[in-house]
Amino acid sequence: MKNLTDNIFIGKKVRLTALRKDDIPIMQRWNEDAGYLRLYNSDPAEPNTEASLNKQLEDWDTSQTQKQFIMRPIKSDECLGNVGLSDISWSNGTCSLGITIGNRKNWRQGYGRDAMNLLLNYAFNELNLHRIGLTVFEYNTAALALYESLGFQREGALRDFVHRDGKRYTMYWYSLLRPEWETQ
Repeated sequence: MKNLTDNIFIGKKVRLTALRKDDIPIMQRWNEDAGYLRLYNSDPAEPNTEASLNKQLEDWDTSQTQKQFIMRPIKSDECLGNVGLSDISWSNGTCSLGITIGNRKNWRQGYGRDAMNLLLNYAFNELNLHRIGLTVFEYNTAALALYESLGFQREGALRDFVHRDGKRYTMYWYSLLRPEWETQ
C-alpha cells in the first residue's frame, strides 16, 4: 500500500490522467482498427466519429457511476489507452472494470499491468470499493493471463456469446474482492 503522500496516479511505467480534447483524434484512429475493437467489446467493429467520442468524454466527465482515466507513459503525454471503472454501485461497493491500449506497438509492454495496479489501488483504497468485475473474450489470451495474475477469479461463462468471422466464442466473467487484493 502506498503512503498517504504518494501520488496514487503514478506507477512504474504509466500515470493516469483525465482525458483531454487532444486525445480524441488519437482515440478515433484506434477505432479504425477492427482488431482493437474486437478486444474492446462484442459490438460489430466500426469506426467512431469525433462527435461520438466527444459525447463519450462529456459522459465520463459528468457521470457519478464511472471513473475513467487515460494512461500515459511516465515521461510523455502520449495517450496509450484508457482504464476505468463503470457501473459503480456505491451502496454495494461494486463496479466493472475496463481497459484498452490503443496502438498495437504498445501491447505487451507492461503498461496494462501497471495501469491495472494503479486502478485497483484507487478502487479499493481511495473509493473504498469491495468487488471489481470484468468480462473478457476467450480469444484475448493476453488479457486472461494478466487478470488471473492479478488475482481475478473466473466466476462464470457466457458460452458462444460473441460471433467473429464465422466462429462463436465464450465471454468469461471475472471478479476480484478487496480481501483478495489485500493479501497479494
